[in-house]
Amino acid sequence: MPQSLSCILIHLVFSTKNRERVLTSPIQSELHPYLAGTLDNIECPSLQAGGVEDHVHLFFGLSRTRTIADVVETVKTSSSKWIKTKGVELANFHWQSGYGAFSVSQSDADTVVAYIQNQAQHHQKMTFEDEYRRLLERYQVAFDEKYVWD
Repeated sequence: MPQSLSCILIHLVFSTKNRERVLTSPIQSELHPYLAGTLDNIECPSLQAGGVEDHVHLFFGLSRTRTIADVVETVKTSSSKWIKTKGVELANFHWQSGYGAFSVSQSDADTVVAYIQNQAQHHQKMTFEDEYRRLLERYQVAFDEKYVWD
């Protein structure tokens, strides 16, 4: 019987709407496992989930039957609904409309995991905006500054 096999690793990054710093440490401690579980439930094995107050990083294996856009929609919709249950101050929570999705070689997987694990330390020196620009440049993604921050 023929098999269809794949190993496509994705580093996904998206922020809160207007980069609002609402993902406090207590929320993050529940959110990151929630996001990982959501990925696992749609057959996109989570390798690492993390982030800081205004954005998240997800590193996962893309299911051979899902598109990146489908994964993003599922993860954002599910987690947004979940976050809104975490307090009155989060009742109007939204993610930004856009996202960045970057392919990662198997040989760089450990580096991406470590990068995501060190987000709190990393963002003591760099804003999300600067980090995102660097990722876009590193992965050679053309972008227009006036549209990237919806």
